[in-house]
Amino acid sequence: MPSSSLSPRDRLIVPLDVPSLDDAKRIIEDLGDSVSFYKIGYQLGYAGGFDLARELIRDGKDVFMDLKLLDIDNTIEKGVVSICDMGAKFLTIHAYPKAMRAAVKGKGDTGLQLLGVTVLTSMDDEDLKNAGYDFRASDLVAKRAADARTAGMDGIVCSAQEATAMRDIVGQDMAIVTPGIRPAGTDIGDQKRVMTPSRAIEAGADYLVVGRPILEANSRPDMAKRITDDIAGAL
Repeated sequence: MPSSSLSPRDRLIVPLDVPSLDDAKRIIEDLGDSVSFYKIGYQLGYAGGFDLARELIRDGKDVFMDLKLLDIDNTIEKGVVSICDMGAKFLTIHAYPKAMRAAVKGKGDTGLQLLGVTVLTSMDDEDLKNAGYDFRASDLVAKRAADARTAGMDGIVCSAQEATAMRDIVGQDMAIVTPGIRPAGTDIGDQKRVMTPSRAIEAGADYLVVGRPILEANSRPDMAKRITDDIAGAL
């Protein structure tokens, strides 16, 4: 849950978007104590990432399973039950009302926190139009944030550009997790709705997902420290 007691390091999430367990373990070893929270998505998940998640949890790290579940209700409910048994901290669900309600049912009273994915930060208004949505990105994010709150979700994933407006919708008890974070002077890559770490925190984000700027840095620990220092300054 969002909390003023979270340290800057606890707010930084590093995605292990690499093709193999060996690659992931080298990154984890390289970062050492500079990072306490890792995200595992499709790429590594399908290459043994579930077992690595369990190892990280046993080692005292927080783990974010970014699986973006969307399926029939029963399948989502049972899938969430399985993730609960892993001990992960976060799990993503696409923010469709039925899917989120099924996920909340599967979670029960466990400590897993469910995040509703609103609109991917790689998408803008034109992308949504091409996908058949008659919404601007900001409007669809707002609708899905409201749906997440109604469904009983623990938080949402959105662009930091929308964090301030979403805080008014979800209140103080839901976490706001923001991908698309790029420190000043770094390449934005395929992201379209981006923000610097300090500005994202000032906008109301609780957790920041920062991938390529850290993974591609000459010194990963130094870049992680630069980001946590930026977060600390904003706090």
